[in-house]
Amino acid sequence: MSVTVQLDLPEALVKEARSNGLLEPASVIDMLATELRRRKAATALNQVLEGIRCQPGAAMSEEAIAAAVKAARKERRGCEAGR
Repeated sequence: MSVTVQLDLPEALVKEARSNGLLEPASVIDMLATELRRRKAATALNQVLEGIRCQPGAAMSEEAIAAAVKAARKERRGCEAGR
């Protein structure tokens, strides 16, 4: 199936888009597909973030987060040194 799309765009935008090959069918298809992937990824990320926000308990302080990151890095260095 194909769809014909008619757009009412400012002439300057048309000129620049055309000179960059963005009005070609393949370019429009690519832009639409990219935008759909981006929106799906944003929706998935928002769902994950909402799940994280709904976790019980108090939020970690910045100091606790920094300590956890420091400990994880120290552990990783230890594992990498043992290879």
